[in-house]
Amino acid sequence: MADLNYNLYEKMSDEQDSYRQWLLSQPPEDILNHAYEYAMREDILMAMENLELTDAQAQALLGSPTPLSDVYHEFTITDNGEINHLRDCIENRANYICKALAEQRNAETEKSPLPQEDMDLEM
Repeated sequence: MADLNYNLYEKMSDEQDSYRQWLLSQPPEDILNHAYEYAMREDILMAMENLELTDAQAQALLGSPTPLSDVYHEFTITDNGEINHLRDCIENRANYICKALAEQRNAETEKSPLPQEDMDLEM
């Protein structure tokens, strides 16, 4: 099983190397247009480093001339959580900053003396 997984990883890695070489030969605007795809393909390769597919699964992907591209296209079809995860990250970061600023304001308020009112005491 490990040999098939290793062979699949190597095939996908070679595919990514070819994609990278092709991408670097493109005009800058085209490179930018493919930046997300390149990054996601890199993520797929990272996931493959520790993934242990069954022999049947690895063999099925090895049968494709472009298994990395196939997996990337499957990802783009089924991906519905990535944007939600990004939104969560944005909201979490904003909430963290809001909380830190509120704590800072509270700390500054506690340190500053209370305003004194002019009091006329009559005796």
